[in-house]
Amino acid sequence: MAQPLYQRLKAYRPHVHLSVMAPDWTLPLLERMPEVDATLRNPFGHGALKMGQRWRLGRSLRGQFEQAIVLPNSFKSALVPWFARIPLRTGFVGESRFGLLNDARTLYPKALPQMVERFAALAEGPGKPLPRPLPAPRLTIQVGAQQTALRELGLSADRPIVAFCPGAEYGPAKRWPARHFAELARRLVSQGYAVWLFGSAKDKPETDAIARMAGVELVDLAGRTSLAQAIDLLSLAHLVVTNDSGLMHVAAALQRPVVALYGSSSPEFTPPLSERAEIVSLDLECSPCFERNCPLKHFDCMEKLDSDLVEAAIARTLTKPPGTPASPYIPVVPV
Repeated sequence: MAQPLYQRLKAYRPHVHLSVMAPDWTLPLLERMPEVDATLRNPFGHGALKMGQRWRLGRSLRGQFEQAIVLPNSFKSALVPWFARIPLRTGFVGESRFGLLNDARTLYPKALPQMVERFAALAEGPGKPLPRPLPAPRLTIQVGAQQTALRELGLSADRPIVAFCPGAEYGPAKRWPARHFAELARRLVSQGYAVWLFGSAKDKPETDAIARMAGVELVDLAGRTSLAQAIDLLSLAHLVVTNDSGLMHVAAALQRPVVALYGSSSPEFTPPLSERAEIVSLDLECSPCFERNCPLKHFDCMEKLDSDLVEAAIARTLTKPPGTPASPYIPVVPV
């Protein structure tokens, strides 16, 4: 979701050298963004202060950059640019960062309702409105990388592939139940599709449950791929059915047709940024709650979002003419 920011920076300053400091696991994404010239490893885990290490890293970067744009709103994230004495340090005020940022912006959530808009706004001058529409994220894939991933994992793309992304790092309240994925898998396999399950090792219990309940041949890739391989293989998908997750945004940036399932989160805040996406939600009174687990214990927002509704969304997605605008937030109210 930061790529539109990078695109705007390059549009405004075509010759700028753009480096991105990020955790190791994100590097395969950044390597597929043509706007990113170099990456810097962010060695600090979530919640780790490590003041001395941040000071040493910042000191090692002195004299190399003219501006730092700090995307996280935490106090810690603004320390390295300050220690690096980067002349212009831009970001939202966040956790009392007035001394660390000298280009501190005030965030007005109603003016910038989407996370991607908040990132992209930092490319603009102070007080300037965000020009819309934003460029959509676009990852570049090489055919050789696709073929290598297929060969390394012993896969074939001789049938049209439907990718399922049943994980969601944030918590269970964002996950469509395994039995619904299993039912949809049975239907798709009977129609001649190959169904591939994507996810990290943490998602393996979920993909195991889907495969067990489906009772048909599926390809379970959870925990078997690197992120680089997952990106390259997702680019081969005829369709992606996904929870609101990181892989959803990857699929959208790969311009794959996407059916995105929303329960506890909001498609108004983090939608798939693609013209080829269909959003499905029950739009219950209690959602979005933004909780990791259902606070009402019934999980109706996902439990009652059945396979029929998703299959109908698939039909709409696959029959869209090229260039059709992305569907807006589409509430589906159960009878």
